Amino acid sequence: MQRRDFIRMSSAVASAALLGPTLAGCSRPAEWQRMMTEAPATETPTVCNICFWACAAKVHTRGERLWKITGNPEDAHCEGRLCTRGTGGVGAYYDPNRLVRPLVRMGKGADQRFEVASWDNALGLVAERMEKIAREHGPDRLAALVHGPGAAHFSHLVRAFGSDSIAEPAFAQCRGPRDTGFFLTFGQGFGSPEQTDMAKARCIVLIGTHIGENLHNSQVRTFTDGIRNDATIIVVDPRFSVAAGKANHWLPIRPGTDIALLLAWMNVILAERRYDAGYVARNTVGLEALCAHVAPFTPEWAYGETGIEPALIRETARLMAAAAPATVVHPGRHSTWWGDDTQRARAMAILAGLLGIWGREGGYYLPESVALPAYPVPAYPVPKTSWREIALPVFPLAGAPVTNVILDNAHGADAHYKGLIVYDTNLPMTMPGIRRTLEAAAQSLELIVAVDVQPAEVTGYADVVLPECSYLERHDPLRNSGERYPALALRAPALPPRGESKPGWWIAREIGTRLGLGRYFPWTDYTEVIDWQLRQVGSSLKELETTGIRAFPRRTPAYFAPGETPRFATPSGKIELFSATLQQAGFDPLPRYTRPEAPPADHFHLNYGRAPQHSFSRTQNNPVLYQLMPENLVWIHPTAARRFGIRNGTYVRLVNQDGVVSNKVRVRVTERTRPDSVWLVHGFGHTAPGLSLARGRGADDSALMTRVLYDPIMGGTGMRGNFVTFRKENA
Repeated sequence: MQRRDFIRMSSAVASAALLGPTLAGCSRPAEWQRMMTEAPATETPTVCNICFWACAAKVHTRGERLWKITGNPEDAHCEGRLCTRGTGGVGAYYDPNRLVRPLVRMGKGADQRFEVASWDNALGLVAERMEKIAREHGPDRLAALVHGPGAAHFSHLVRAFGSDSIAEPAFAQCRGPRDTGFFLTFGQGFGSPEQTDMAKARCIVLIGTHIGENLHNSQVRTFTDGIRNDATIIVVDPRFSVAAGKANHWLPIRPGTDIALLLAWMNVILAERRYDAGYVARNTVGLEALCAHVAPFTPEWAYGETGIEPALIRETARLMAAAAPATVVHPGRHSTWWGDDTQRARAMAILAGLLGIWGREGGYYLPESVALPAYPVPAYPVPKTSWREIALPVFPLAGAPVTNVILDNAHGADAHYKGLIVYDTNLPMTMPGIRRTLEAAAQSLELIVAVDVQPAEVTGYADVVLPECSYLERHDPLRNSGERYPALALRAPALPPRGESKPGWWIAREIGTRLGLGRYFPWTDYTEVIDWQLRQVGSSLKELETTGIRAFPRRTPAYFAPGETPRFATPSGKIELFSATLQQAGFDPLPRYTRPEAPPADHFHLNYGRAPQHSFSRTQNNPVLYQLMPENLVWIHPTAARRFGIRNGTYVRLVNQDGVVSNKVRVRVTERTRPDSVWLVHGFGHTAPGLSLARGRGADDSALMTRVLYDPIMGGTGMRGNFVTFRKENA
């Protein structure tokens, strides 16, 4: 067992300062003028990687200098208009702290440090340690935690090595409960973008969904279209969000009581027979059981739980029913809240089923992607132990590997996992309460490899840090998202990699070659894979290098035909209002409400969300986006501010129920949050010294999430069961 201490990577090791002009340097008037006149602009297609929406875009360069990034007008994700973050992708290239050379851990104990290494030595060390794990324990003892489109390269590597333990933190930390709840109901989850037909909706219901702040591009545009078309907007949120400012009805719900409201809405719709009787009769099972289940949950009962007036509950239920099937019950995105999150998603899905909106115009359209064949490679070896054998005994209906289960099984003398590859996911600021587990895993694991663009916090735990070039400098798998019409979009390198950074496909292939897995990587350049795939569907790399995107005709309709009785991918072939699958697994077949814990005295619910300037914790060091929002603010209601003597604009430290203290954070005193809650933007308060702009700016909400409420069905990490109080600062 190797003791591996966290290394505070210095900015000197991580910096790209030796690489020439920075963004600031190029912004000098004389330099900018030369760049604008010395060469004509060149356009290169890309797919934005600043957030997961993955808008197709064009990179405009002059010579080898980046000028700007604009949206591709042929793309349904953006229609030619990028959001704040997408245009700020310029800063991803010019970030002065980018990783540009491989680093390896050297020394022992207090003398541990990172030293610059050659690619040959760094990759050789990774392959040597992986071979040792396979020889002494088995290849299935390697796991990967990955994020984003480039993750496909490392998923392929790990599967070829002999392991299927490949988790996306987004499953257990973001969308997993939503997708599980809808899958149990409709036999299908939601992708990106969500298949919400808001432009044609007559009623849009948002339950904790911050459209307008999360800037999911096409969602914001279609939401705006819905408003323009006089759709009724109903927003359920403890905070008066941007979307609430556009709403006909804002329901400032008590945190943690969403299921109570959803049951009351169903009570009204069923008791008053306002559901779509024909659709429900043709397409659902379990109506009788549902009626009996929701009968006690009247709006009067829900008022005591949610704080929402019974008359308002009835009015909003009637409005969404009157507009159906042109009603969107938005499933949201981040859905790991209170530990009952799959059941919360189930309640939303059941409500959608009663309203008859799946496959209906103005509700949920049926998305379609391109039938794109995979590049031919040998079949992967069957792992001796699958992730299912590790995760399903704990979370029986997990539909994908669970990040926290992998880390829980990566520390201790008898740990199952002996090696970990972490690609483009900053675990300390992604997973609540994970630092102690990650530190324990770091002592047990025989290998930790971090592949990243930035010297983020997670790199300090690695044995080897491999610098990936930014999305503006590499090819990645074709974007093939389900949409209103199927389309493929190309990400191509517009600029040479900075320093010695390399594309992810190259890193994965080089490791695989050293492991004797070359048959799984039968290409010299990843463009061979892309061109082969495109030729199978009547296109080519040459075509997409010009257009950036290729649309294809739909093979199936976007909506069900009137009176159609489709077969859903559930055990019954119907929309399952009552879930026999849940019942057989020992869970409630219908959503059950559990009253959440109330805050301790002088504490407040810790709520968090997004801002249009940043994506998670990934962009705070981006020199463009940093200028737009250098730190987060904590929203405090005036009654709480008066009680603690806190003034607007001053700094406080947040102290959670377990005594964890945040960095100092500036206060915004506002009535836009409930008196029992505070709110701040996620992703700030970085501690990595290599992030010279972001380090120490604002409060890290994830560090305050020491209490995790695990979803027993699929393993989601509920993050909203934490409470904070205030410690005033002098400056």
